[in-house]
Amino acid sequence: MAKSRRLYIIGAGFAGRALANEIIKKTIFGEVVAFLDDDPQKIGRRIDNIPVLGPINDVTLLLRTNPADEAIIAIPSAGREYLKELYSVLKHANFQKIRILPGISQIIEGEAHFIQTRSIDLQDLLGRNPITIKLKQSLAYVRAKRVLVTGAGGSIGSELCRQLLSGGVSRLYLLGHGENSIYQIDRELRLLQDEGVGEKAAIVPVIGDLKDFDYMDYILNQLKADTIFHTAAYKHVPMMEENPVAAIENNVLGTENLINAAIKHKTKRFIHISTDKAVSPVCVYGASKYICEQMVLAASLNEGPEFVVVRFGNVLGSRGSIVPLFQQQIEKGGPVTVTHPDTSRYFMTISEACSLVLKAGGVGENGGLYLLDMGEPVRIRELAEQLIRFHGYEPETDIKIDYIGLRPGERLDEYLLSDDEIPSLTDYSRILRINRKVPSALDIKSLIDELRPICRLCSCNPQEYRNVKSLKNIFERYKIL
Repeated sequence: MAKSRRLYIIGAGFAGRALANEIIKKTIFGEVVAFLDDDPQKIGRRIDNIPVLGPINDVTLLLRTNPADEAIIAIPSAGREYLKELYSVLKHANFQKIRILPGISQIIEGEAHFIQTRSIDLQDLLGRNPITIKLKQSLAYVRAKRVLVTGAGGSIGSELCRQLLSGGVSRLYLLGHGENSIYQIDRELRLLQDEGVGEKAAIVPVIGDLKDFDYMDYILNQLKADTIFHTAAYKHVPMMEENPVAAIENNVLGTENLINAAIKHKTKRFIHISTDKAVSPVCVYGASKYICEQMVLAASLNEGPEFVVVRFGNVLGSRGSIVPLFQQQIEKGGPVTVTHPDTSRYFMTISEACSLVLKAGGVGENGGLYLLDMGEPVRIRELAEQLIRFHGYEPETDIKIDYIGLRPGERLDEYLLSDDEIPSLTDYSRILRINRKVPSALDIKSLIDELRPICRLCSCNPQEYRNVKSLKNIFERYKIL
């Protein structure tokens, strides 16, 4: 028989106790040796017959000579600075593995489960302190409703689905054109449900392509979705610069198909996820998202669904983003590649961004453009240095940083607002409403009509099909790029 893992739970609050009870019931996880806590009211007591030891710094000094198998940080309300300190203490105590529960936004009203724990990584230690969002309250608008998430296998889409489990939706549709990613999130959500996370929604995986109008019309008629969260997009900037027509076809015409189907089949609410790259765009991806913003806002003027746009910057650890890239480069010994020493970006954790999107989706008004408060921008060079140190190396001494120059479509800094946009506070923390100084002069219908023959072969104008030069001319005439 395999030796049972010795587990120390950091934090003897509600989350730690919930984990301990679950581990006791399912002995396969291991044996809880003790809680570690700094609260003098708890130190020296036994909770559920498990001793509470502390203060944490003192106990971990003793553990260095007899390292335990695993530490589980179960303090979902902990701030970033405290987590950094705690991580350093646990690393020096030679724990073989350090796991963490997700942020407070994902621990629903006193519920915490072992399956939600994961290995700690840099994104848990970066950025500002997350706000507490009562998800059940925020998600009241989707209770007993049918919810469709496009791009459900992506970083944002999959996290929205995890959090939507707690909303009491009747059906959760996972739409994507990547078979493997949809399979993975479908299996994960079912496993979370089996382990008691969230409520019992019917989960329905749907494989399909936004670019196929007939299919989108058919599937929305079949699904009868009440609410749509539209996260699907091609979004890798350098790749989209090399494939500009594909970016427009998927992001713009795909969104048009979804909007038209949603209107036709009486969807009640449509939440579109946008990006800071849509602001005064300098890349094709940004241009496509700018056009999508304008399409969604224009659609709000018609009878039918309530349309809301939520814009935010980069999220830490998303698929294909710089954090996973840096980690791969560090694991092979470097160098870590940064475009420019002064490059900066706005960052937010995926879980916080999704919690705020879900909140904004419920409180946003029809035709509203909302911006998530991203805090202060982060220099990419400093992010690289932190990640190198997180892995136990010293920047430049152990792992070299190479500056490779800006790639096509990239700029030194990103902006959250254009010159003609004015942010205003809402009643909700970290959610801003954006208003324009003057109404947009963009003729969105004419623009889409000109883009369509470039993306779809038309017998009346075959020379325009896949014509990148014509695409760029259109952008110039409409003053988009």
